[in-house]
Amino acid sequence: MALDKPYLDVPGTTIFDAEQSRKGYWLNQFCMSLMKAGNRERFKQDERAYLNEWDMTEEQKQAVLARDLNWCIRLGGNIYFLAKIGATDGKSFQQMAGSMTGMTEDEYRNMMIAGGRSVEGNRVVGEDGTAQAHRQPQGSASQKVN
Repeated sequence: MALDKPYLDVPGTTIFDAEQSRKGYWLNQFCMSLMKAGNRERFKQDERAYLNEWDMTEEQKQAVLARDLNWCIRLGGNIYFLAKIGATDGKSFQQMAGSMTGMTEDEYRNMMIAGGRSVEGNRVVGEDGTAQAHRQPQGSASQKVN
């Protein structure tokens, strides 16, 4: 029997529940391996070869190689585990969070200092708030440079 998951209607949010945990098990185990300096060095030397040692899906490997944390989360990644990738790349958690919103680090920091995104229009998918898919990503980091 499938569980009722009313939280699936939260815009811009993937809830890390038991299903996501099972889906991302090997992705998250890979991330945790990066806590060891030797593993970080092996990963940096040949990312593809190191990823191939893990029983991850090809799509999960592609998401890691692209450093697309939103994609990793959709594939079962947990942000606290995914932070190990950012740390391996020398990125702060704030830089990573900014990249996930399409904002620069400064834009993200300033938004959070100002109280974060408004809850108005962001309670369920289909409302017209800033967290809705048609308004993402935002910030100058998401704008293409020609």
